[in-house]
Amino acid sequence: MNDDNQKTVNRGFGLVKIRRNDDDRGSLCFAEWEDLPFEPQRVFWIFDVKPDMSRGKHAHSACEEVVFAVKGGFDMFVDNGTSQETFHISDPSEGIYIGKNVWCELKNFQPGTVCVVVASVKYMRDGYINDYEEFKKKCN
Repeated sequence: MNDDNQKTVNRGFGLVKIRRNDDDRGSLCFAEWEDLPFEPQRVFWIFDVKPDMSRGKHAHSACEEVVFAVKGGFDMFVDNGTSQETFHISDPSEGIYIGKNVWCELKNFQPGTVCVVVASVKYMRDGYINDYEEFKKKCN
């Protein structure tokens, strides 16, 4: 993992850059496991999000994720309990790292957006914090 990505991990959220190759045939982005801040155990994608709808709106107690917009774009609000930031993501070679116990909400999806999420653990229903007020109390 490069130094910039390590700074992102230490903060609990932020931008993760992966490699991108562009030539006359088109573009290709890729990540090898050592490029990511964890060893992936699961991948899923989000698409066909209806206008004015959002995704996420939770934190994970045990899972880390990197979220990529492989087509289109969206905004992501994150809160680590001490600082908050909103990112706009639309470059397929950039992802947003979401660490454990970081609240995130994906919103303002452009039409046709496809988002790919790489996760550090298999799906765990009990690992979600779905109430923002509960999340804020846990941070204090």
